[in-house]
Amino acid sequence: MKNILGILFLVFIISSCKGQTEKVSNRLIGGPCEDCDAALDYKVLNIDPEPTVTINGFNTTDPKIKITGTVLKPDGKTPADNVILYVYQTNRKGFYEPSENPVGWEKRHGKFRGWMKTGSDGKFEFYTFRPAPYPDGREPEHIHLYIKEPGKNPYYVDNYLFDDDPMLTNEERKSIDKRGGSGIIELENNNGIFSANRDIILGLNIPDY
Repeated sequence: MKNILGILFLVFIISSCKGQTEKVSNRLIGGPCEDCDAALDYKVLNIDPEPTVTINGFNTTDPKIKITGTVLKPDGKTPADNVILYVYQTNRKGFYEPSENPVGWEKRHGKFRGWMKTGSDGKFEFYTFRPAPYPDGREPEHIHLYIKEPGKNPYYVDNYLFDDDPMLTNEERKSIDKRGGSGIIELENNNGIFSANRDIILGLNIPDY
């Protein structure tokens, strides 16, 4: 009898623990992405993301930029909470520069990266500096953005692109997929910090969403 009660108690404990972990769908959304797991590095680094983050190098590098936005549910109106946003970018020479002791995907994405997590209002903001294009000139200036929703695998949405970037040609503009909405932003100078806003619509133009 004691053995039976012990087994039942153990089953109860295991069931309770399972209920406290996030259930992730087996369905892969967003299409192929070899590095989207980088969005989960905040766990390895013991970071508790907040709605606002300041990217490494902001205080010492110009031009400084501030990007705000609201994550919206697929209806395009309702704010989405508990959504993780992961951004990373090049330095002012166009390289993904790691620190001396990189952890996780920093080895590839560099140290100029950060995470945000939306609250009930869906809002987020990050402070960084304007990245440079790749030295070979094959792409316009950009900031990568990945999304991690509760119960879904991480996936990427359109990069942040700069409307005044001469490398952002008409052909480039037409080729944009608008995953989560258009990533092209227009910067306005506010007391030395260039700011822009871009809202994200979950599921918009995301394959297999």
